Amino acid sequence: MQTAPLRGKVALVTGASRGVGKGVALGLAEAGATIYVTGRTVDEGPGVGQLPGTIHQTVQDIQQLGGQGIAVRCDHRNDDEVQALFARITADHGPLDILVNNVWGGYEYFWDGTEFWQETGFWTVPLSRWDAMFQAGVRAHYVCSVLAAQLMVERRSGLIVNISFFAAQKDDSGVAYGVAKAADDRMVACMAHELREHNVAAVSLYPGLVRTESVMRAAEHFDLSNSESPQFIGRAVAALAGDPKIMSKSGQVLVAAELAEEYGFTDIDGRQPSSLRGT
Repeated sequence: MQTAPLRGKVALVTGASRGVGKGVALGLAEAGATIYVTGRTVDEGPGVGQLPGTIHQTVQDIQQLGGQGIAVRCDHRNDDEVQALFARITADHGPLDILVNNVWGGYEYFWDGTEFWQETGFWTVPLSRWDAMFQAGVRAHYVCSVLAAQLMVERRSGLIVNISFFAAQKDDSGVAYGVAKAADDRMVACMAHELREHNVAAVSLYPGLVRTESVMRAAEHFDLSNSESPQFIGRAVAALAGDPKIMSKSGQVLVAAELAEEYGFTDIDGRQPSSLRGT
């Protein structure tokens, strides 16, 4: 891989205090991009879900990789805050080259007092679970995509990535989660159709089992033999962003592990995880 292939490119990664979002930001930093990272956690100490990580820590880790990161506190359920975010990016750098829609909601039920262990079907799940996944997930992705597209169409260049998951294609993923992820994938297909004539690409990207802070806290319950680091997903995004033929993939659902084989990158430990497609 050439040195810093994304040097001079500007990226926005939403929900990057920890987990996959942070990993994506680090993967883009390796490739030389300037990355705006958003999240709600700005102070050290347990964040959402009692997990560690802040947007400022993510920026520090970006800098350790030799990259440039800018932390912006943003609640993606608040359109005014999102519009202010894009106004800042435009004022600071002008163009936006890469948008990674990673922010998500609805996982908080493990800590919100909900007796989730008694849920036996979608009819026993609080309606708020659906609202959280669509407001802080699907809708948040749509709003950012609208604002990013306005910048990208004008320049006839750009890449929008929705971080999605295999739950979109499985019946046993829970109704709210499965439908929300399927909506994310369908959003990409429809956006790609309208963006194609403007030379702007949109894709969905599926990680495998990722060693996020949440997963590692419950590591004894997982088989991690085929797992991925969060940064592996970032390397997939960086490979896509550096592909001069990216428009040939626009509108598609892509799998990080399969992109690793195609583009020839590995995880941070040198391994190349296998795709979970079909499992």
